Formats: sequence, C-alpha cells, structure tokens
Amino acid sequence: MTVDISTAGMPNSLSPRQPQSNPPVSADSILASVDAFRREMTTDIHEEWVEAVYGEASRLAERSVIRPDQKARFDLDRTIDRLVTSRWLGFPIMLALFTFILWLTIAGANVPSAMLADLLLGTVHPWLKGIAAAISLPWWLDGLLIDGIYLGTAWVVSVMLPPMAIFFPMFTLLEDLGYLPRVAFNLDAIFRKAGAHGKQSMSMMMGFGCNAAGVIATRIIDSPRERLIAIITNNFALCNGRWPTQILIATIFIGGLVPAQLAGLISAGAVVGIALLGVLLTFAVSWALSRTVLKGEVSTFSLELPPYRPPRVLQTIYTSLIDRTIYVLWRAIVFAAPAGAAIWLTANIPVGNISLAEWLINGMNPFGLLLGLNGVILLAYIVAIPANEIVIPTILMLTVLTTGMVDAGAGKGVMFELDSVNATAALFSAGGWTLLTAVNLMLFSLMHNPCSTTIYTIYKETGSVKWTALASLMPVAMGFVVTFTVAQVWRLFS
Repeated sequence: MTVDISTAGMPNSLSPRQPQSNPPVSADSILASVDAFRREMTTDIHEEWVEAVYGEASRLAERSVIRPDQKARFDLDRTIDRLVTSRWLGFPIMLALFTFILWLTIAGANVPSAMLADLLLGTVHPWLKGIAAAISLPWWLDGLLIDGIYLGTAWVVSVMLPPMAIFFPMFTLLEDLGYLPRVAFNLDAIFRKAGAHGKQSMSMMMGFGCNAAGVIATRIIDSPRERLIAIITNNFALCNGRWPTQILIATIFIGGLVPAQLAGLISAGAVVGIALLGVLLTFAVSWALSRTVLKGEVSTFSLELPPYRPPRVLQTIYTSLIDRTIYVLWRAIVFAAPAGAAIWLTANIPVGNISLAEWLINGMNPFGLLLGLNGVILLAYIVAIPANEIVIPTILMLTVLTTGMVDAGAGKGVMFELDSVNATAALFSAGGWTLLTAVNLMLFSLMHNPCSTTIYTIYKETGSVKWTALASLMPVAMGFVVTFTVAQVWRLFS
C-alpha cells in the first residue's frame, strides 16, 4: 500500500513543511519515521499534555473559586462588568457614553465642516465656473456638471466627512474595547420579553452602522421566526446615512433653542433621544409581530462576554476611517453625483411656467404640511431611496430652488454660500421651516423605508416578496402616522 504524503521526514520541531511534490512512499516508511520521532523525544508527550490541561484547569479554578478563608481576588474585568451590566447603572452608563460620543461629534465637526464648505463651495466652485466661462461651455452642460453634479458631491463631502471622521472611530473604539457585547447583554432580557431572540440586540447594534449589514447579521439567529422579526425591525436602528441628517437638524434647530455653551450637549441629547426611540420602536414592533403574524416560542441562547482589551487606538482609527468613513462617504458620493444631476435637470425642465421639480414639490406640499413636513422633504426622500446619505444635500438643493436663492446666471437648483451652520439655518428659515418641521424630519428620518441596498438585502435573505414589502412599507406607514399625530398635537397646543 502506498500513500501520497508531504510531511515525511519532518524536522524534530514537528512543524510541517510547505507542501512539496514528493513521490508516493510506503506505509512501512511512514511507520519507521514515526518510530524514529518517538525515540528522539526525551520526555513523555502524553504526560506533558495532561500536565498542561490540569495546569490550565487549576489556573481557572484559582481565578474563579473563592474559599472561606481567602479574600476575593481583584479582577478588573468583573469589577467593570459589575458597573456596566448593573441593573441600575448599566443603562445610565450606556446613555452617558453615547451622549458623550455624539456631543464630541457635533462640537468637533462644526469648524472642519465650515472650512471644507468654504473651500469646496466658496473657492473651487467659482474657479470651476470661471474655467467653464473661459472655454465657452454651453450653459446646460455647465449647469449639469458644475451646478448639479459637482455641488451635490461637494456638499456631501463638507457635511458628512467631519462628523463621520469623529463618530465612527469613537464607536469603533467601544467595539474594540469589548463594550458593545455588554450593551447586548443589557438588552437581552427586554428582547426576550418582547418575544424576540436575545441575539437580535447584536444585529441591531450592527444596524447602527449599516442596516444592510444588520440584516445580514441576523444569520446568527437560528430560529426562522425570530430572524424574520430581527430583519423587519432592523430599519429602526439609525444607520450611517441617517446620522448626518439627525446631527445637522438637531444642531440647527434644537441646539439653537439654548445658549451656545449648551447647544452641543442639548443637540447630542436630542439625537440620543431619537436613537432611543428607535430602540423602543424595535421592542414594540417585535412584540406586536411575535403576537400576530409571527407567533411562536422564544428561543434561549448563551451569550459569551469577551474579555476587555486595551484599545488599539491607531489601528482602530485607521480601520474605521478606511472601512467605515471612506466607504460610506464614497457610497454617498456615488449616489450624490447622479442625484445632483437629476435635481438640476428637474429644476430646469419646464412644466408650464414652473420647473418639473417645483411642480412635484407643489403637488406634494399639502400632504407634507399635513404631516408637519413639506413637499421638499417628501421629494428628497423619493430621490434619496438609493442612499440615505444624500437626503440632506437633496433637501438643501431643492430648498434653494423653492426659495429662489440662486446665483445670477447659474440656473436653478443650485446651492451657494452655504459655508456655515448659520447660513444653512438661514436657508431653512427662508424655506418656511419651523421647529415642528425639524422635529418631524428627525422622526421621519428614523421611520421611513430602508435604502435600496437594504431592501435588496432583505429580499436576498428572506427570498420573499411579502416580507420584503412588509419590512419596506411598514416603517413608512408608521412614519406618516407618527408625524401626522405630532403635527396635530403640536398645532393644537401652539
């Protein structure tokens, strides 16, 4: 009998060589090699293995067992866990951490965002317009390329890059430290009471980065029923593309209600409140689904908490900037460029005496006002179905169109001079925005249809048009109901 083996003649270190194209050897040769290895060993390998196993067991027992005559050993991991997973302190600590991260994001992003906007919109845009004029570029091509595609892309970069460059590394540091599994541990009991699987807490945390990734993360749930609940409700976790909308609107309208010293903290608190509302909606909808169309028993599982690790700050910052910030920004740019072109075209294609965009906005405006929103917001969310990242740039360009704030000779649907938060606030004010508009926009940003990528991912994961339609349309219906209710109550007492 012969076998093809590439490890014959291994060195005494027992480390395998790289595979080689050795000729077949006989079984007798293999046995002879094994016997030679055995004679070369100076100690009994079995005794060493047993000793190592018992040594590790003894170490674990010494760490875990407390004897009556022995004081408890200090364990840093357990000490921290007693605080962050405490019934009374776990949730306050979690809220304080996320509030601090959002406050740092809001307070730290204002200056670089204004600098980027001044560079891209105040310097580069006029320079590009000058070049277009010098080469006698046709007005429609000038408008489409510079006032549509370039301005839409430039606004995405100036609005989204600074906050993402702060938020994602901070969030990744918590993940790298080992804190996020503790958040899942804190939420596990609530998910069970809602009739959902405890592992849904982890897919929900993944959804705070990207809802499509959160939907894929539900594969860790074995029960098909509970996995469907997790998929349908994942959209209530604020994804990357919705954070800039929440942060910008909260900064302008919520932070503007208080003195400047408290503006960042109050704005961060408002965004945290929206994120918490999303978590509450996840519980409520999971409870409703588990008692109606997705009835069944709740599964049990074991959640292993990894040890705390010293955060690798430089590696974490690099990874989060490349894998998250740049990825999300590039995705936003890819969708913002054609969206900017579409907005410019609709703003310059006439329908009677007005543009197509104005015609659509005017048609949606009565329904939007009924919801405490406006036609600009509704049209922006239709245009932004491919990606949530372009909601704010689309709203800004459409608001510029409806307010008539255009540069002489540049055409319609163009953003200008929006190089600061104050200028953006002035634009919203000129568009008739109120505090009610801002609050309902934040609510509708939480409760609306998923982006096209997430919708496609839901279909691929479920293989069902019915469940995909439910996961896509249910949030929109809830958003309409909630914003309508808030608008009517607001107007009743204002």
